[in-house]
Amino acid sequence: MNVIVLILTILFAGAALSFFAKKITPQASSVVSFVAILSATLLFFLSGKPDAVNFNLGSFDLEWQLSDFGYIFAVIVLVLATLISLYSISYMKGMPHLGYFNSNFMLSVASMMGIVLSSDFISLFIFWEIMTWSSYLLVIYKGRQETSKIGIKYIIFSAVGAYAMLTAIVLINARVGTTNISEAIELGALGAENILIPILLLIGFSVKAATMPLHVWAPGAYSESPMSFTALFSGALSKMGVLGISIVFSALMLDVEFVLSAIVLQQIIMWLGGITAVVATLYALIQQDAKRLLAYSSVGQLGYITIGLASGTKLGVMAGLFMAVMHAAIKAVLFMAVGAVERQVGTTDMTKISGLIKKMPYTFFATLVAIIALAGVPPVGGFVGKWMLYESLITSNSYFLVVLIFFSSTAAFLYSYRILFGLFLGQEEDNVKNVKEAPITMVAPMVVLSIFLIVAGTFPGIVFEPLASGMAYLGYVDVNWNMSVLQNVWGNEVHLESISTIIGIVFVLAVVFITLKGYKKTRQVSTKDISTSGEIPWEHENMNYQQDFFKPFERAFSGMYKGDMGKFWVELGCALGSLANFVRKIYTGNGQTYAIYVVSFLALLLLILNK
Repeated sequence: MNVIVLILTILFAGAALSFFAKKITPQASSVVSFVAILSATLLFFLSGKPDAVNFNLGSFDLEWQLSDFGYIFAVIVLVLATLISLYSISYMKGMPHLGYFNSNFMLSVASMMGIVLSSDFISLFIFWEIMTWSSYLLVIYKGRQETSKIGIKYIIFSAVGAYAMLTAIVLINARVGTTNISEAIELGALGAENILIPILLLIGFSVKAATMPLHVWAPGAYSESPMSFTALFSGALSKMGVLGISIVFSALMLDVEFVLSAIVLQQIIMWLGGITAVVATLYALIQQDAKRLLAYSSVGQLGYITIGLASGTKLGVMAGLFMAVMHAAIKAVLFMAVGAVERQVGTTDMTKISGLIKKMPYTFFATLVAIIALAGVPPVGGFVGKWMLYESLITSNSYFLVVLIFFSSTAAFLYSYRILFGLFLGQEEDNVKNVKEAPITMVAPMVVLSIFLIVAGTFPGIVFEPLASGMAYLGYVDVNWNMSVLQNVWGNEVHLESISTIIGIVFVLAVVFITLKGYKKTRQVSTKDISTSGEIPWEHENMNYQQDFFKPFERAFSGMYKGDMGKFWVELGCALGSLANFVRKIYTGNGQTYAIYVVSFLALLLLILNK
């Protein structure tokens, strides 16, 4: 059997088996899900590049194959799905409806693999819809009234995106007579002359990438879904939107008939990406719940990626794709870490817990590395992506966007610290006295991805190589890269290996110094062993600054916080409802009324003809 067919068969069959395995024991469902995904992942990496699959569906020629560009996203999906499904075995233990959860989890993974393997728009659309519906069923998994509302919001925006995408596919087929993606691009269907088609496709893909103003579903859906799915949702599923945006903009920017309308569309998307990054970051700053903070952070980081891809330059696209890979790992780690805290403590409210550093040291380590990467500080991967993004914007004279990104990055550093401080540092609360580290099956995936972030920050070439091949598939030729050195057009170089070595040496020397010289002069203290103004606080008095952590920011941007994009969409929905009611009055269902309409129309027609 063809490897592509075999991988998809394993994943879809795993969805069915994991549903029925719950009848053995609920835990068996999670184990079956993990084994099926692991089998598909091993097959993918060990079998080499598979042959393409061609078949007909009605009058359409469908094709599945693994392109160099699709390979990037296939690796993201399979690696994250494998690690997260392992994490999920312990995280979901004891929760209800495990068959339902694991079955839809596997359907999401299978459909994402179907998307990255699709070489035609028909297959892509079918798998896209399976992905949407399976993820919707996981968003409403908890079954609460609030999650139902969030699920409705998610499915409405997804439906709008799906209709836009379907309309674009119909137009492509009508324009060039094919739905094959490569052929359609070569024939100019996605070019500037047919600007409506790229716009409709971008609407569809931007919904999943949570680009403003289509992002309003994301904070609620990310924070209310089970964390073991949110890690996949934010880490991999949002990258399906990135995949689509990359294809559309590559076709548009490399079109020889590049015209003004394409430039306008490019600038609009870049600025929407910039605004998404800033606004989502400011909202992340005022969140008290770690899950909602990460949800807004995820939306903001996707804004950076959108800017890079929309820039259309070789460096900008490379930056966008590199950040997409880093974002997948960073958000998977952080959502899994917050999920571990939720499971062990029972809450993710940062005003109610603190001081977990000694209770959950491995979770803290993984969170620390991911936070450093998120903030764009060397020696981890986030620094590399932001370096390239800044350079690409400066060299393309997009200075105002540089200001936006710099502001957003600085604010992101603040909310990153909020997570560390809120969950792990400070005094130990009474409710975490008996907390223990998360099970090894939850910790191991986080640590593995954290180590990857460090390695990718020191040797980014391991990521650059597949990205360069993928960009060549999209049409970007002669993409140069270096294993561990970043260069810019002004001749500056950053030797990442040297930076990592120096930081490592400083860290080791600091540990040795503190251990050998300072150990005898210090005493071990608990997080409660503090004093203030000469007075020792009582045991129950927590001196952590937990409430209104960034109140000055909230005051400074109070005007912006009053705005709510959700209200805009609600008002738009009400206006459409009113319009529908008006139209409904025309269609009364009464034959006499329709007869009057016909007579009136004929009379109007006669009057026009007589003139």
